[in-house]
Amino acid sequence: MASTIVSPKMGGLPKKMAINKNGAGVPSNMKKLELQGVKGIPNFSSQRMANGTPQAVVAEAPTALKGARKFGNDMLVNYVPIYVMLQLGIVTRENEFPDADKVEKQLMQLKSAGVDGIMVDVWWGIIEAAGAKKYEWGSYKKLFTLVEKCGLKIQAIMSFHQCGGNIGDAVYIPLPEWVLALGESNGDVFYTNSAGNRNPEYLSLGVDNQTLFDGRTAVEIYSDFMAGFRENMSEFFDSGTIVDIEVGLGPAGELRYPSYPEPQGWKFPGVGEFQCYDKYLKEDFKAAATKAGHEEWNLPDDAGTYNDTPDKTVFFGPNGTYLTEKGKFFLTWYSNKLLGHGDQILDEANKVFQGTNIRLSAKVSGIHWWYKDDSHACELTSGYYNVKGRDGYRPIARMLSRHYGTLNFTCLEMRNSEQSAEAKSAPEDLVKQVLSDGWTEKIDVGGENALSRYDRTGYNQILLNVRPTGISRTGQIDYKMAQMTYLRSSDELYVGKNFRIFKTFVKKMHADQEYCREMTDMPTLQRSKPKIPTEEILEATKSIEPFRWNEETDMSVGGALAYYLDNLFDKVFSILNW
Repeated sequence: MASTIVSPKMGGLPKKMAINKNGAGVPSNMKKLELQGVKGIPNFSSQRMANGTPQAVVAEAPTALKGARKFGNDMLVNYVPIYVMLQLGIVTRENEFPDADKVEKQLMQLKSAGVDGIMVDVWWGIIEAAGAKKYEWGSYKKLFTLVEKCGLKIQAIMSFHQCGGNIGDAVYIPLPEWVLALGESNGDVFYTNSAGNRNPEYLSLGVDNQTLFDGRTAVEIYSDFMAGFRENMSEFFDSGTIVDIEVGLGPAGELRYPSYPEPQGWKFPGVGEFQCYDKYLKEDFKAAATKAGHEEWNLPDDAGTYNDTPDKTVFFGPNGTYLTEKGKFFLTWYSNKLLGHGDQILDEANKVFQGTNIRLSAKVSGIHWWYKDDSHACELTSGYYNVKGRDGYRPIARMLSRHYGTLNFTCLEMRNSEQSAEAKSAPEDLVKQVLSDGWTEKIDVGGENALSRYDRTGYNQILLNVRPTGISRTGQIDYKMAQMTYLRSSDELYVGKNFRIFKTFVKKMHADQEYCREMTDMPTLQRSKPKIPTEEILEATKSIEPFRWNEETDMSVGGALAYYLDNLFDKVFSILNW
């Protein structure tokens, strides 16, 4: 039966809103979130810019569940959508969806908690496993149909990387067999370290434009896959269920080099290794060095091995190679190749998804160890040329701006005090830098936790980063994240106090407001703007001061008293169930 709510618009005159059993109804006489108005939500995505000025987004009346806490539009500005990453292997390596009943139960639990949607990997290694351009989408269609039935939105990751070998990977999904077969005869299609070890978890960016794959380049493979996804999942675009496409741009889906691979022996907090010793990137570097008048320069041979500390290497040590003309040239080339890789693939993604109502996003890794060391060693080996006096993340944000892209960042839950002093780790400082860079370049920023957390301390840190200056009651907010994805759905999440705390966290993400479907609706994706010259991109390497952050969130999920009550409730429930 339909419920009726009263809109604050029209002098208090009622507007009727039909809400289905999932709370996902949309009022027929309510406009979708518009890009105009005096008060509203600042959203810095370039597709919402006019003459370089951020345009406000106004919600006329939130979709609300029965019994919703009644806030005016002035509070809706604080609402941040939250998605939950589904389990790895939910669609199996054999391209089957075997646990539909269990998944539906968990989806309905997420819906009951007020979650806005889910995120799921769409694995290249599953979909195109049978052969080049032989796509099999059936299992994902079943999954997406179930998600839609449960009234949740979808963030879909175009996962062009291997699953297995990164932190948190519990299943193994390799690249398609026909790609791995090519790698057997030509190992240079994979990233390679200075010792010649190949890494088959992602194709080297050196083959982005090499026609090695049955007449196609790597970029053409990615583009064809995305085009197939759009065509075969069109019903979910048309219904507004798919609202976000995160384009995988490297290992773990992140825009980086695979500099710290656990299968090759890396352990935290090793500096990692540069991954540019395949023949294609070696040739590219030699050509660049020759053009710069230094034909004698070669790739680094003094950067140590995976588990070294910076001081144990010549390259990253005090007065190390990274500070020399040769070192700076290499690092600029290395990071620019990564930027170009992301730019080209995002341009293809924009072509494919142009005209749909989705957010286009890319993920950047939260490499927080050695952040307080002068060298920022592991950031450098990963492709982020981020050292004192040079910002390695704002150029990425500027590149994303031409594609109307969103920068997704990780490690939102981490605090400096939780990290090893020996690793000179500073995740809080890193998060502040990267989010500030995104807002400076006037793009949306989203993010996720790096490791599974079920505790109030982790949730409170996320909430602080989501709204650094706290709740606004004026209808305008200085800056906030556009969305947050929680990693991840698991059996452990839905147990006892874990789920009770999680439900509180969701409510606080929404600023104590009930679920509002319109807050996840997206404007039409426009075509990418012209390519930004390298010189203009590199202007963004100038360091800036981070934006202001409060000491703690004003939307806490609780502290010491809440922990005491959690434990008390658990003991009571345990006795009752005994």
